[in-house]
Amino acid sequence: MPDVSSNPTYPAESALTALPADTVAALARWQTHLGAERRLSPKTLEAYQRDALQFLAFLGEHLDRKMTLAALAKIAPQDVRAFMASRRMGGIGSRSLVRALAGTRSFTRFLEREGKGTVAALTAVRAPKLAKTLPKPLPAPSARALADADTRAGEPREPWVLARDAAVIALLYGSGLRISEALGLKRKDFPEPGRGDAITVLGKGNKTRMVPVLHRVTELVADYVRLCPYDLPPDGPLFVGTKGGPLSPRIIQLAIERMRGALGLPDSATPHALRHSFATHLLARGGDLRAIQELLGHASLSTTQVYTEVDTERLLAVYVSAHPRA
Repeated sequence: MPDVSSNPTYPAESALTALPADTVAALARWQTHLGAERRLSPKTLEAYQRDALQFLAFLGEHLDRKMTLAALAKIAPQDVRAFMASRRMGGIGSRSLVRALAGTRSFTRFLEREGKGTVAALTAVRAPKLAKTLPKPLPAPSARALADADTRAGEPREPWVLARDAAVIALLYGSGLRISEALGLKRKDFPEPGRGDAITVLGKGNKTRMVPVLHRVTELVADYVRLCPYDLPPDGPLFVGTKGGPLSPRIIQLAIERMRGALGLPDSATPHALRHSFATHLLARGGDLRAIQELLGHASLSTTQVYTEVDTERLLAVYVSAHPRA
C-alpha cells in the first residue's frame, strides 16, 4: 500500500505533472470555480487542491494506472477505504481525514456537474465520526486581564511593539475578530478616536461585515500608530512587524503565550480563545444569537449555536457548586 503521509508535502508538484492531461485540466477548472464562484480563500483553495492531489496520487500507485477522469469514475469503495487506512497509518486524526475527503468530494461533485462522470465510491463510504468539541472561552476576568495593556508593563521590548500587541489583542476580544482578520486590516480601515465606532472586516470567503469597536480599543490603536516608527500608508497594513512588513500571526501567538504564563492562565488561552470569549460573554449578558452570528461572520446559525451549549455548561457548573441540594 502506498504511503501518502510520510512526507507532509506529499504529493508535491511532481504529482500534478504525473497526472493525465484531462485530470490536470479538470483540476484547474475546479480551482477556478472555487475561487471565482464560491469565493474560497487562497488557503482553502490550497488545502482542497492538496487533498485532491493526495487522493489521486494514492490511487495511481494503489491501482497502478494513470488516473484519468474515466479511471477515477470506476474506482471502488474499497479503494477509498484503502486511502483512508493509509492516511490513518500516517498518523492523521479524524478531523484531518474528514477534511481530506471533503476536498476530494468537492472535486468529484464538480466533475459530475460538468458531465464528466460520477465517482459513486466516494459517496458510498462514510467519513469518520468526529467527537463533539466545544469552544474553550476564558472566564471574563481572565479575558479582560489578557486584553489589558497594563499587563505588559516591564517586558523587555520596544514601547511601540508593546502598544501594537496590546491593540491587536484588544481587537480580538473587543470585536471578536479572527487573528487573520485583525492582521488583514489596512490603515484606512480603522477610524481615529471619536470618528467612528465600527470597522469593515474582510472575513472567510472574502465576505465583509461590520463590527463595532470599543472606544478603548480605538485609543489603543491610536497609541500604537503614534508610536510606530514606520510610515503606515492608507492602503498598507495597519499592523506591521519589527522590519516594517505585515505582522505575522505567530508574533501575537507568542505574545499571548508569554502573558498567559505571567497571569497563570491555561494553555487554552490563545488568540482564538479571545474570539470564543467575546461570543460567550455576549450571550451570557443576554446578547441575541442572530446578532452574535452577524458579529462573528458565521454563514450558518448552527455554527453560532454551539455557544449556547457552552453557556449551558457554565450555568450547570454554577448550579452544582452553589445549590445546597446539588
